[in-house]
Amino acid sequence: MGRSDEFVSYLLEMLEGFGTVRAKAMFGGHGIYLNGLISAIVVDDTLYIKADKKSREIFEQRGLTRFSYIKNGKKCFMSYYMAPEESIDNSEDLTFWAQKGFDASLRAKRKRT
Repeated sequence: MGRSDEFVSYLLEMLEGFGTVRAKAMFGGHGIYLNGLISAIVVDDTLYIKADKKSREIFEQRGLTRFSYIKNGKKCFMSYYMAPEESIDNSEDLTFWAQKGFDASLRAKRKRT
C-alpha cells in the first residue's frame, strides 16, 4: 500500500464519527464521500475540502490554497481548498472542515434537483 492509500485510510478513520465515510480512487487521487456526497479530494497526499460561494470565504480568510491543475498548458481551478494542516491530526477540527465540504456538496445537490 502506497503513501496515498495510507493517508486516505488515516483520514477515513479520523472522520468515522461523521457518518458513512468512504473513498474512491479517481484521476490519480481519491474522492472522499461523506454520507454519499463527494465532499473532499486527496491529491498528492494533500486533503482538499469542497467549497462553494457560501463557504469559500472561510477558506480564503485562512489563506488556504485552492486546488489547481494544468490542462492544455492552462492552470485550471476547482472548488476545493486545502484543509488546514493542523486539522489533519485533530478529529474534531477535521470534522469541522469536512462538514463545510459536506454542506457545500449538499447545496450543490439541491441546486441540481
